[in-house]
Amino acid sequence: MRDRTTGDEAGQEAGPEGLTVIGVPVGEGPPPAEVPAVVAGEPDGPVDTGGGVLSARYRTLTLGCVSMILLIAFEGMAVGTAMPAAAEALDGVSLYAFAFSAFFTTSLLGMSLSGQWCDRRGPVGPVLAGIVTFGAGLLLSGAAGSMWVFILGRAAQGAGGGLVIVALYVAVGRAYPERLRGAAFAAFSGAWVVPSLIGPLIAGTVTERFSWRWVFLGITVLVVLPLAVLLPALRRQAAGPPPGGADRFDGRRLRLALVVAFGAGLLQYGGRELNWMALIPVLAGLALMVPGATRLLPSGTFLGRRGLPSVIALRGLLSAAYMATQTFLPLMLVTRRGLSYTEAGLALAASGALWAFGSWAQSRPWAEGRRERLVRGGTVLLTLGTATTPLVLFDTVPVSLPVVTLGLAAFGMGLVVSTLGVLVLRLSAPEEAGGNVASLQVCDSLGNVVMLTLVGSAFAALGGDSSAVAHDGALEGAVGPAAFVVVYAVTAVTALVSVAVAGRLTPSSKGTATAAAV
Repeated sequence: MRDRTTGDEAGQEAGPEGLTVIGVPVGEGPPPAEVPAVVAGEPDGPVDTGGGVLSARYRTLTLGCVSMILLIAFEGMAVGTAMPAAAEALDGVSLYAFAFSAFFTTSLLGMSLSGQWCDRRGPVGPVLAGIVTFGAGLLLSGAAGSMWVFILGRAAQGAGGGLVIVALYVAVGRAYPERLRGAAFAAFSGAWVVPSLIGPLIAGTVTERFSWRWVFLGITVLVVLPLAVLLPALRRQAAGPPPGGADRFDGRRLRLALVVAFGAGLLQYGGRELNWMALIPVLAGLALMVPGATRLLPSGTFLGRRGLPSVIALRGLLSAAYMATQTFLPLMLVTRRGLSYTEAGLALAASGALWAFGSWAQSRPWAEGRRERLVRGGTVLLTLGTATTPLVLFDTVPVSLPVVTLGLAAFGMGLVVSTLGVLVLRLSAPEEAGGNVASLQVCDSLGNVVMLTLVGSAFAALGGDSSAVAHDGALEGAVGPAAFVVVYAVTAVTALVSVAVAGRLTPSSKGTATAAAV
């Protein structure tokens, strides 16, 4: 019997790290002669006929994928702007947090379902189901007459988004030769630039001039065009099950995903309260989430085991550090340096473009063969950016410093995140690519929720109640510097750990198995 975690026959010894992977070890040349090298996607992968991601062969698929990412990105940037107005209009301010946690919880389920669906039927079904679910959720939220209906719509949006994003990653592995995968992921990153710059502005204008409902209903109309462009190309180039794919869905993994999602929701809920009773949902959430995630993600992920587990773990660490750095920066500039919200928001404006530039850089031909070094360099840039951002707390430091430090971190993220997408496909057998991509996305989301719960609770405990901050810095100085110092100390340590994990992406040279968790 074959163990899917190690790839070895039952009873045989795995390599020294307990894990081996399919494919040529990253940055180390071919494996020993007695071990046959099997690169994920070959020989079953696409034939490389030359050209780039916008050549005639790939242009329609690339534009379809990018337009789909553009839609999801715009929703992510615009909805946050309209949410306060929606909560007030529906008399649901007390349920405000649930609108976010519902999206996150169901996105985890969507990602896990999409991974299995792609490994058994291909990415066409998850994309179609995901975008229909996503659109239905937008309609439901836009037409909601109560806050609970609105939250239900947000849950549908999360499920749809989770289905789509994993399927698009799998489509890259199925349709593009390996030399173009970095460029495809760079295009995905570039799709976030415009929404990050104009999404909040458009959403704010629509909310003020018309109604918050049109933010949701208007995005629903935009669903049709990306779907019409993407589906035909996806059916031509990535349809059908992968070779060796399983026939049935793994009910155990879906149940684990449900447990992890519910645990994460409890953790978020309890982490928002500062009283002893809040420990009950926090502890219950951890009791569900930790063992569930250990079984859901590839074996050795939380130990930073070499190869695929470290690729997955690194994604969670990076996302956690960067998200916390970005989330608390505007509040720090408003409360400690007296900037308006608009001025503070400008500190974030350049980060999207620099992230896209970093992603573009890793897609250049010279990057192949240097991917592990790119990842290590990117994690160092993230650490430097995270550690130096809180220097703006000193009045003698120029208030523009975070534009540079966050830009440095964003460029590092662009280098690393897209490269990790390439590596997870390289280290996956074709029939396991969906499950491993789902693990990558799930770890990303889990990293965010754990970090934001941890630093958010510490921030609030030290007097940093973000809800008490008035517009235009009217309560300048109300939040003490210690609250921000703790936040950025935790994020800097997390980023520093990512530097260490970045050195463990090269798999053990013994064996040829992939590391999909059972």
